[in-house]
Amino acid sequence: MSGITMSYPTIGSSPEECAQMHPPNLGFTEDHRRLRAQKDRMASPVDVIVVGAGNRGETYSHFASLQPQRMRVIGVADPRKFAREKLQKQHRIADVNVFADWRGIVQREKFADAVFICTPDRQHKNPAVALAKKGYHILLEKPMAVTAEDCTEIVRTCIQNGVMLTVCHVLRYDPVIHKIKVLMDSGAIGDPVHIQHLEPVGFFHFAHSFVRGNWRNEAESSFALLAKSCHDIDLIHHWAGGRRCLKVSSFGSLSHFRKEKRPPGAADRCLDCPVEESCPYSARKIYLDRVKQGCVGWPVSVICSSSLPDIESVTEALKSGPYGRCVYQCDNDVCTNQVVNMEFEGGLTAAFSMVAFTEEICKRRTTIYGSKGELSCDGHEIRVFDFLTGRATKHTAETCAPGAFGMGGHGGADYQLVEAFISAVASGDASFIRSGPEETLLSHKLVFEAERSRLESKVVFCGTDQD
Repeated sequence: MSGITMSYPTIGSSPEECAQMHPPNLGFTEDHRRLRAQKDRMASPVDVIVVGAGNRGETYSHFASLQPQRMRVIGVADPRKFAREKLQKQHRIADVNVFADWRGIVQREKFADAVFICTPDRQHKNPAVALAKKGYHILLEKPMAVTAEDCTEIVRTCIQNGVMLTVCHVLRYDPVIHKIKVLMDSGAIGDPVHIQHLEPVGFFHFAHSFVRGNWRNEAESSFALLAKSCHDIDLIHHWAGGRRCLKVSSFGSLSHFRKEKRPPGAADRCLDCPVEESCPYSARKIYLDRVKQGCVGWPVSVICSSSLPDIESVTEALKSGPYGRCVYQCDNDVCTNQVVNMEFEGGLTAAFSMVAFTEEICKRRTTIYGSKGELSCDGHEIRVFDFLTGRATKHTAETCAPGAFGMGGHGGADYQLVEAFISAVASGDASFIRSGPEETLLSHKLVFEAERSRLESKVVFCGTDQD
């Protein structure tokens, strides 16, 4: 693809400038109409290389199977032989374009339009910077990077090299979330006064990802607020519109999944544990019982790194791998619960809670209090109560995302995210992207400031630090 003209703001742009550059007031129907019109104009598919062929990389690449006329996966890089060969087989990738290391892509002349970077959190910055310098447009899994400095370098490099950057804040592309912003912009609740937002992670999801899994240890990945909830801080920042965040405070801790909480008589591994039946976090329950019922998707699919999941491979993984460990005997150190309080310009306040110990899994709940009404959302339906009329109106938003190939995740937002990115690359129109570089950088900085508040036990004044 060539001749691309983008209108990204520069480093240090205000939230107001970001909002003008990426107008948020398009309704889902109008956005969808633009995407369909762009699809009809595409002369050839966008060629993509997947860097990191894990769960997210594989999920995003499925867009090529659903829309082969719009996107092709022509390259893959992953140090795991099974993972890269699996993606190679799915997309019939030529051997010459299969790499054990992303640096092999950099050493070649540019041979695709874009890259999907879905490597572990601490391995985002280097490939993103190097591949942006090669001229590849970038779809980057969240978080952007694990330090504010690295995030800034990624954004600066992409802008300087004229490449598009889309950060995988998939919730921005959720039709329900987008509908909330449309309603707010229309004045449905007047001036927003307070935003209350909850992310219920889910009891076994947290045990899987943040106690036994890839995001359990900050030194190996990142802190929990960044890894799990930069989505949510970004949403609050998005709903706040052009208002700058002035102050932030945060509290949280590792309140459970500690060695002193270990039940008497518990073994180091669940398959050998005499008290396993009484433990809700049993690896046998979470993984082995599921595969016996024929469920081989997430989270079972994650634990077998070199084969497809079946009873034998899952049993072996639980005997020898990290996912079979007792949750009270792991090297986890990230928060199990955290709250973040924010004050924006104009008096708008926001309160966010991330909680591990919930029945619901990532079914976010939001209430936004305004001067003329109250908006609440359970993740599926939006209810707006009008103070003047005393009436409540319910709103829904339809998704056009197919559930096939696992692209129905996040309310269909996984599909909408990739569709927007591919449309932007194909047309050279960055306005398709709702999670572009500058606004995402601002919301990431809020996450880092919130964590600084938690660690230093103080209110952080961040109004001027966001520039």
